[in-house]
Amino acid sequence: MRILFVHQNFPGQFRHLAPALAARGHEVLALADVAHKTNPTQVRTLYYKSPVKNRLKGIGATFADMVACGEMVGGACAQLRERTGFVPDVIFGHNGWGEMLFLREIWPEAKIINYAELVYRSRGLDSDFDPEFQQTDLKARMATTARAAHILQSMIDADAAQSPTAWQASSFPPLLREKITVIHDGVDTDEVRPDPAAELSLGEGKPVLRAGDEVLTFLNRNLEPYRGYHIFMRALPAVMAARPNAQVVIVGGEGQSYGRAPQSGTWKQIFLDEVKDRLDLTRVHFTGKIARPAFLSLMQVTRVHAYLTYPFVLSWSMIEAMSAGALVIGSRTGPVEEVIRDGVNGRLVDFFDVEGWSAALTQALAHPSLDDPLRAAARATAIERYDLQRVCLPRLIRFVEEIAAVL
Repeated sequence: MRILFVHQNFPGQFRHLAPALAARGHEVLALADVAHKTNPTQVRTLYYKSPVKNRLKGIGATFADMVACGEMVGGACAQLRERTGFVPDVIFGHNGWGEMLFLREIWPEAKIINYAELVYRSRGLDSDFDPEFQQTDLKARMATTARAAHILQSMIDADAAQSPTAWQASSFPPLLREKITVIHDGVDTDEVRPDPAAELSLGEGKPVLRAGDEVLTFLNRNLEPYRGYHIFMRALPAVMAARPNAQVVIVGGEGQSYGRAPQSGTWKQIFLDEVKDRLDLTRVHFTGKIARPAFLSLMQVTRVHAYLTYPFVLSWSMIEAMSAGALVIGSRTGPVEEVIRDGVNGRLVDFFDVEGWSAALTQALAHPSLDDPLRAAARATAIERYDLQRVCLPRLIRFVEEIAAVL
């Protein structure tokens, strides 16, 4: 087959699937935003130049940006067909940025698959979850609904779709949900595994952390409310007071991935300032973003890993932490509850329960041996349900090949 992957930040969710399909003899091509040209890729990749964003104001601004992106991608694809004669059998693309909007106009004969990560809703998901930072008036609800328009249009036009979790698939309207097959992107459990000899240096003048040490970790791409950074920081003073030997490692950038940016400064500093007078800052280590080898070592040495999220996209890192044998204490929100069962393969705490977080983290740091069965069960969950090579990748390959063969 000829398969075209479309993803502004390629390879993104297709980093394993695209080369695996190429290895099976299919002709694989990818299209990405030239702004991400430095991303390493194992398949031939072409690039488009994304349009300037935020040209409009108001609730329709996001849709206008997505249409402009779709127009640019459509133009690039039309040139590809006209100049080379390339006609894909399957187009598989992420529908989050408007790239998939007009591809049916260029290749009406192709089968189109959407990567259906999430669709926005004004009620019941992320947009009205946290009243401290989110507006829920009519204008805010209209803006959220408008943000979903390009995703829903892409899904209507698609032949099929894939979602990584059942909870994320459930965000889509029932009429579209029947198009979605739930297959996780996969975690390499052979790479991400427990290592009793693991260690990680935090840098000059800072401690070297080793497996068995009293280490508490919190990690996200950026430190922000969507991933519960504010709740974690508010719980931290009580934890550190109760556990005077604990080392706390907080990984993440200071930018914005989801939700709104603060009016000034960074979320990282805002919530650090809120509690810093009650912290022993010599034991709190902000690393910024870290390379993958350091991340793996950190998950192998941590005694307790805290993971919080709004009802939103589930992070790969949570399942990778489980695969590394870490005890994950997660927020009792839909995406986490799909994976973690409280007291079976991890622990759950209500997202907003600051005192509950302090108590759960303190207990887990103080009595690690009590949670050894949960650590073992967490890794078993990662292997049985999310293993890349044995479970997820074979299903993804079969899914793509069957779409071309059957539809």
